[in-house]
Amino acid sequence: MRSLYDILGVPKTASDADIKKAFRKLAREWHPDRNKAPDAETRFKEINRANEVLSDPEKRRLYDEFGDAGLQSGFDPEAARAYSRGGFAGNAQGFDVEDLLGSLFGGGLGGRGRGGFRQGPAPMRADLSIDFRTAATGGERELSFGDGRSMKVRIPAGVNDGGTLRLRGQAPGGGDLLLHLHVADDPMFQRDGDDLYVTVPVTIGEALLGGRIDVPTLDGTVKLTVPEGSQNGQKLRLRGKGIDRKNRPSGDLYVTLDVRLPERLDAEARRAVETLEKAYGRSVRGHVAA
Repeated sequence: MRSLYDILGVPKTASDADIKKAFRKLAREWHPDRNKAPDAETRFKEINRANEVLSDPEKRRLYDEFGDAGLQSGFDPEAARAYSRGGFAGNAQGFDVEDLLGSLFGGGLGGRGRGGFRQGPAPMRADLSIDFRTAATGGERELSFGDGRSMKVRIPAGVNDGGTLRLRGQAPGGGDLLLHLHVADDPMFQRDGDDLYVTVPVTIGEALLGGRIDVPTLDGTVKLTVPEGSQNGQKLRLRGKGIDRKNRPSGDLYVTLDVRLPERLDAEARRAVETLEKAYGRSVRGHVAA
């Protein structure tokens, strides 16, 4: 299995900024809506998971120390370190991963682990990573336990990164299962509360003359009217197209216009630009000259 660093194409010494930059570049390249390669969805999920871990300081520390074992739900690093210090036979990291994971959720791998995990009526804590759209619109995730049990967890629409879901009585032994949520970034949408933000490219003509453009939303593409004379960076609002939570008003979607300039001009286009410049170019900087 490739390491998470290899998936993002960064070294283990990469800074947070390097990881963020690599993720955004790869996420845009492999997003299934844009990349039609057969393995695009699989690669996109790998990239998201790598970013979920490496952009989180605590998860990254556990991954660097314990590998994928450190990312398992319910993993107790202190128990792992104590297990390693006890001198038990194991792998190159000083502990037997199978033995250690055997004590998760009631010892489903044989129960040979040496404690460190909460059981009985006390609450059990675990991490749950979900993608941005599941967090925004809700959905289901299936959890598997070491004792062979599995259960479906309903994710309410609008959950936040760092939030906690309490599943009463669902932990082994009858205690509550507390799921700490980690929500992945999305290469297209940003979120602020229940509002969403997206940037959409437009042509010079669409900005100057107005027009109808396609805008992505959480539930599909919609048409948006661009007013005549719109400026680069101008924000337009689509009411009710943000996060839709139960028993509360829906958030809005704010669309930022990114006016794109042509990289090359033919003779006809150049003449048109020169005519346009004569018509309004001086007025734009008139107040500066004055």
